[in-house]
Amino acid sequence: MLEQGRWGPIEWAAAGRPRPGEYVCGDQAIAASIEDQGALFGVVDGLGHGPSAANAAIAAAEAVRKARGERVEVLVQLCHRVLEGTRGAAMTLAQFDFQTGQLYWTGVGNVTANLVAKAAPGVKVRSSARLAAGIVGYRIPEIFPAQVIPVRTGDLLIIASDGITEDHLEHIDFAAPATGIAEQILAKHSKESDDAMVLAARHRGVSG
Repeated sequence: MLEQGRWGPIEWAAAGRPRPGEYVCGDQAIAASIEDQGALFGVVDGLGHGPSAANAAIAAAEAVRKARGERVEVLVQLCHRVLEGTRGAAMTLAQFDFQTGQLYWTGVGNVTANLVAKAAPGVKVRSSARLAAGIVGYRIPEIFPAQVIPVRTGDLLIIASDGITEDHLEHIDFAAPATGIAEQILAKHSKESDDAMVLAARHRGVSG
């Protein structure tokens, strides 16, 4: 599955697939425009795989899209209530503010988020989201205010479920569009034992 789009200066794409041999994916990508002021991105990983994991992830993604204008930490707390009684999920959300040029992010569980830039040796990780331990819908810690990161033209946000191997930031082709980056990471770094989802969002620097 592949989704893509562009909002303001942000070009984005998400690529994912269910665990080999299964038909529903327990990992869901979130991409939502916040009027002309920003954009919200995320990945939700329903616990385990199969239909129960997919149901939890879809419910969380729908709740986030409906309340997209809220702060990311508020959205995680909302999902915690929505997912009560489900299998639960890990999730990480990142919100671009076009007016301030900043990125706000937070996460619970093992959905990684990294802001990377092109560098002479290859890829430079500018910042990584701090992830709290827990399961959204079952037990989460107190959610503190989101981290705030300044974003520069050319910066690339990568959010990946744990169905993507840890070395997925190596050898990113910055010349490729967001669709190519997401598809390459999925093809080269997805695990055979799990669902997999990766979202790539790049700041292009112009909004036209």
